[in-house]
Amino acid sequence: MRKVSLQELYGREVNVARQDPRANQKARTRAAIVAAAKELRNNLGETPTVSAAATAAGVARATAYRYFPTQEALDVEVVDIGPDVVAIEEALEELATDDVEERLLALLDAFNPTVLVNEEHFRRALFVYLDTWLRSRRADEEVPPVREGRRMRWLDEVLGPLDGLSDDRRRRLRAALALTLGSDSLVVMKDVCGLGDEEALDVLRWAATTILSAGLNDQADSAG
Repeated sequence: MRKVSLQELYGREVNVARQDPRANQKARTRAAIVAAAKELRNNLGETPTVSAAATAAGVARATAYRYFPTQEALDVEVVDIGPDVVAIEEALEELATDDVEERLLALLDAFNPTVLVNEEHFRRALFVYLDTWLRSRRADEEVPPVREGRRMRWLDEVLGPLDGLSDDRRRRLRAALALTLGSDSLVVMKDVCGLGDEEALDVLRWAATTILSAGLNDQADSAG
């Protein structure tokens, strides 16, 4: 497997708000703190404090604590699931088909099972994301970016061959497909719907292809 540096990986991660420079800068700040924390952990053998990560990233401590108000909030980002994420990145880069449904299913079949294998971590991360959001709202502060934005960037890659799709329809389709990926989706399948792992994965695959078909038919009807 090709080795991907932290800088390369997180440089890609932060491209999540291209139409909003201010939001993009916030995502870059968050990613810089995480990358610095990972580098410190690799050097020290233990997860650094939020304060130490801020110093290493050249970010004010107060700023770092807005993104990571608790030590746990930083810990869940630094935990070593990087190899799994890199494998998904590389699988998408190596897609040899322009068939969007095949591309979409390749993403689902790579990412959702990874979430299940690391379910405890992803559930803990989901708790931390919600806690960070609530802390900011209760303090009457602007909510910082609480996620890295992989899901949306991966969907951009999947939908790449759809050159004829208008920007508005692409944005709508991407948003709908985001509901079929990740810990949030699997929590609904398992906790709300009471499904087992395999059935949950199957339903999400079905939902994704159904949404994609509806989006493409909608585009075709509009063009006709």
